[in-house]
Amino acid sequence: MISYLEENTRFVPDETKDEEILRASLNEPALFEMLVEKYHEPLLRAAYKVVRSKEEAEDIVQESFVKMYKNADKFEKLAGIEFKSWAYKITINTAITHYRKLKRGEFLAEDPTVFQEAPEETLDSRILKDMDTKVLVLGVLDKMPVHLGSVLKRYYLEDKSYRTIAQEENISIPTLKMRLFRAKRIFKKLIDSSHI
Repeated sequence: MISYLEENTRFVPDETKDEEILRASLNEPALFEMLVEKYHEPLLRAAYKVVRSKEEAEDIVQESFVKMYKNADKFEKLAGIEFKSWAYKITINTAITHYRKLKRGEFLAEDPTVFQEAPEETLDSRILKDMDTKVLVLGVLDKMPVHLGSVLKRYYLEDKSYRTIAQEENISIPTLKMRLFRAKRIFKKLIDSSHI
């Protein structure tokens, strides 16, 4: 059975950049579904790591996609930033906001402010700050032994599962866990020694 997207668009999901799909979705909203399908699971895992609740994580991802769509025109102005990084940043920020409200006991399911942007800083400034952090982290990863930096990057930055990383690295899951443990220790030492 041919989906609506396949029938009514010229985009091939594996061959079209996310940024192009986002841009086109401004004129053809149904295209945004391609991004939802592609990123729902990884963003759900990212949100779950913050709030530790499957139901909350689902709400966070749904809210994040709404923010992404509403702010798609702002993304256009951020040169050199990939959709994936932008999507993760929005999701993590939304998850942190939910987590803080849960911790303070302020979160109510009926609370309409959940769907509003945080006023304290603009989306653009948050994304740029995140990109600075990403550059710092990638710089530290480059200083690490390749086999340790690689697993750390795949697990934390690319949000891959133990099984996937173990297959890609051609190692067992226990070996991967040991490498991650060692990699985190080395990463912390390098960050501490960089005086940041």
